[in-house]
Amino acid sequence: MSDAVATGLLDRAIRRLTTVWRDMASSVAAEADEPLEAQMRACLHGRGGEVSARNRAARLAQTYLASDDAGRRHFLRTLAGFDSDADAVSHAYADVQKAADPADRAVATAELRQALEPPRLKLLTQFTTIPDGPKFLVDLRAFLLKIRKEDRLLAALEADLRGLLAAWFDIGFLELARIDWTSAAALLEKLVDYEAVHAIRSWRDLKNRLDSDRRCYAFFHPRMPGEPLIFVEVALVKGLAGSVQSLLDEKAPLQDPREADTAIFYSISNCQQGLAGISFGNFLIKRVVELLSGEFRNLRTFATLSPIPGFRRWLDEKLGADETGLLSADEAASLGSAMPTESGTGSLAAILARRGWWRDTALRKTTEPVLVRLCARYLLTESAPNNKKRARDPVAHFHLSNGARVERLNMLGDTSEKGAKEGATLMVNYLYDPAKIEDWHEDYAGEGRRNASTTVRKLARGWS
Repeated sequence: MSDAVATGLLDRAIRRLTTVWRDMASSVAAEADEPLEAQMRACLHGRGGEVSARNRAARLAQTYLASDDAGRRHFLRTLAGFDSDADAVSHAYADVQKAADPADRAVATAELRQALEPPRLKLLTQFTTIPDGPKFLVDLRAFLLKIRKEDRLLAALEADLRGLLAAWFDIGFLELARIDWTSAAALLEKLVDYEAVHAIRSWRDLKNRLDSDRRCYAFFHPRMPGEPLIFVEVALVKGLAGSVQSLLDEKAPLQDPREADTAIFYSISNCQQGLAGISFGNFLIKRVVELLSGEFRNLRTFATLSPIPGFRRWLDEKLGADETGLLSADEAASLGSAMPTESGTGSLAAILARRGWWRDTALRKTTEPVLVRLCARYLLTESAPNNKKRARDPVAHFHLSNGARVERLNMLGDTSEKGAKEGATLMVNYLYDPAKIEDWHEDYAGEGRRNASTTVRKLARGWS
């Protein structure tokens, strides 16, 4: 989701929530002139009972949302200051060390855990008691994620909030629901706003994606109704899809979903920036596979049509460094003939730099086998800088860790400007085999093994 979209959604949230909280906060309006720290302390101490504490939390939330970035930083630094009492922690730790009896040690350890819990956790929890409180905290963490590197105290606050949200948004609390054209207009508008893979260009485009041969499912939290956490778009087709432009063609004839043998997951979008690092995607795909299997008995294949967002960046680095062995002699000669330059690798770089190069049939035929081979290498052998077991491409890592395998590479899979810039028009099908998902997940999570079809694996071995 772009920053502009996030800002627009947040502005609307501010207008709505400040109206909702105004009446609640009015009973403690006289305290608004107190320093922010005093207001937080009063909220923590529960002066006046639970209702007053909730009203004070609403007042604090309203203050935060109405502030500019500098004001929000001050708010968060003040909140972060309500940390554990260092003396209490030291005494509790000393009691644990002195305890010889297992029962005494267990009691002392429990008291240490209690001493370690900072008061700010209580205040964060109190925000959940006000209307739209969970959404407020999710958006608050989104801001924290942007600024946490500026201040280690804010990083500690963000870690506390991440732990709370991970517990509150556990998969066991989430509800899976289908979204279709009859869903609420406000929800459909959010699909347009949150779509992060293939932008929804119009209401007609959206209607096409929600037609009878398509499915869209999302996870929701009971305390955030109408706010999708993550959603997946699915096309019911015959055979593996290899072009997202064809898949999203509004003029294409409607297919009978009962005749489809393949479900293509072509877009998965996380909707809440404040829930970054809290994974739902693997559960979402597995649940949707189960639902579709039950609804359409003729479905035999479950696969994605996925972007390869890091391929061009990696390839440009290799070409810029003129890496030895990147291309075979035959490949370099072929590319050099297609677009002569001083070196073979330079020829490939020159081709990719040419606007709309893939529209030149001869140029594309020369370039395609080279790009497909290099992309197979990128997906199956290139690793993240700090983790040799993790695929370098973030989308590949997501699907491999979910238990998929690399099934097929598709030239001209995405011929949009974004598709050419990020993936050299290539897209990839990741296959989800219900009988193999757990095994493939364990292969990747445990050993870093990346499962792939025989064709893709042969490509990744290279020309030597």
